[in-house]
Amino acid sequence: MAAPRAVVHVVDDDASFLTSIGRLLKASGYEVVTYTAAAELLRQVPDGSRAGCILLDVRLPGVSGPELQSRLAASGCALPIVFLTGHGDIPMSVRAIKAGAEDFLTKPVAANDLIDAIERAIARFTTSREHQAGTASLRALANRLTPRERQVFQRVARGLMNKEIARELGTSERTIKAHRQKVMEKMEVRSLAELVVLAERLGLLGALPDGQDKTR
Repeated sequence: MAAPRAVVHVVDDDASFLTSIGRLLKASGYEVVTYTAAAELLRQVPDGSRAGCILLDVRLPGVSGPELQSRLAASGCALPIVFLTGHGDIPMSVRAIKAGAEDFLTKPVAANDLIDAIERAIARFTTSREHQAGTASLRALANRLTPRERQVFQRVARGLMNKEIARELGTSERTIKAHRQKVMEKMEVRSLAELVVLAERLGLLGALPDGQDKTR
């Protein structure tokens, strides 16, 4: 089964622009949803379950483009935003990019430039979603560890030897070796290098909490 087409949500109060941009994007293989005001999009914020992006005019009646950007971010909407404006405003474009916008284009925009910006935005969204899915899978594996196995995992990933871990945790080196083997099995890795990579992705390589070193 073919993957669903990416969706471009276009927010602009110019009806003729919505018509022309809709034709261009559909001809380029995208599904298009149009809105004439920010309020229309806010009534049903895209959940990001499908790849896509938001093509957003800066000057809109009611809620402006930058304000809509802020509200979408607050709602947890992860779709990247490509801004369009008929007025070159460098300070505004800088603020939009700093706030996470993918691009800031000035009307009239060449079709190739617009499609390129949309493709970059959707590619970034797809990569981000894949990374989040991978991290969620790793967390599910890590949740299978016992508290003591997690302590051993952290210390092994930070480069401590079995005897050092045993001394810190007040147990025998043999016991640490057994815990270490369990950690490798539950995290589904075969080497220390793989284990370190997973620990880094899970954010476990920072300083250990105070008092944790002596936990039994």
